[in-house]
Amino acid sequence: MVPMQLLAEVKGWLRIRSLLARQCLAEFLGVFVLMLITQGAVAQAVTSEETKGNFFTMFLAGALAVMVAIYVGGNVSGAHLNPAFSLAMCLLGRLPWAKLPIYSLVQILSAFCASGATYALYYDALQNYTGGNLTVTGPKETASIFATYPAPYLSLNNGFLDQVLGTAVLIVGILAILDTRNKGVPAGLEPVAVALLILAIGLSMGANCGYPLNPARDLGPRIFTYVAGWGPEVFRAGNGWWWVPVLAPMVGATLGTATYQLLVALHHPEDSEPAQGLELAQYKDLETPASTQTPQQSYLPHGH
Repeated sequence: MVPMQLLAEVKGWLRIRSLLARQCLAEFLGVFVLMLITQGAVAQAVTSEETKGNFFTMFLAGALAVMVAIYVGGNVSGAHLNPAFSLAMCLLGRLPWAKLPIYSLVQILSAFCASGATYALYYDALQNYTGGNLTVTGPKETASIFATYPAPYLSLNNGFLDQVLGTAVLIVGILAILDTRNKGVPAGLEPVAVALLILAIGLSMGANCGYPLNPARDLGPRIFTYVAGWGPEVFRAGNGWWWVPVLAPMVGATLGTATYQLLVALHHPEDSEPAQGLELAQYKDLETPASTQTPQQSYLPHGH
């Protein structure tokens, strides 16, 4: 009995009353888990010279990392994990604008810290693979374990378009998954659906620059590599590539939000009847012989 009372007292001492503080902690942990798994998969493949991983294992780990991260903080902070998604929620009125810079700062800080954890976890492997020479370019470069860099052929303009379109597809997909008036996803399986969406984007749009689609996921680790030994080249590489995965996803989030609203969300039936119900009603009406239909029954399938 005493241990139970002590546990209750400790819980009372540790429990944080501020909702914003709880949301920040959940967001921090979610991004940390996301980044540690994602970067760990890349580090494992790179430092083993792809004997213990390849592009598919990296993309799959990144997708599964998103799923786990959403389960970690979904019911507390909404598990945004991404300033671009936080921006989309602000545009839809689901997140106060005042929280956008706070969420974004927490996400960037968490990504920075997770990069430190990945660096510590794979420190010996990095030293063995590079001989202690941490480089951003060349055959033994390791900066791309942490942040993204463009393929040699990719221009800044094409890279910007890549990130805008990729993030727009991401936001459209997530909004569709969360839209209870659309097809719908069984409760609790939304993170799985989002993970599959991330995997699909990676497998179809990952070649140009690794599909960051997330300013925090790229900027936090880039700052870490700058201070951890890779130096200022992390900001100069790729013709100054660093700002593209910071700005373009925000543009893509705006585009994706507007696209889903204008093409789908604004056109749901006024009575909020689920689309599946409408399809079923239409199907039943089509099966009903014309002689037995009332004028109202004949009109309903076309009235909506």
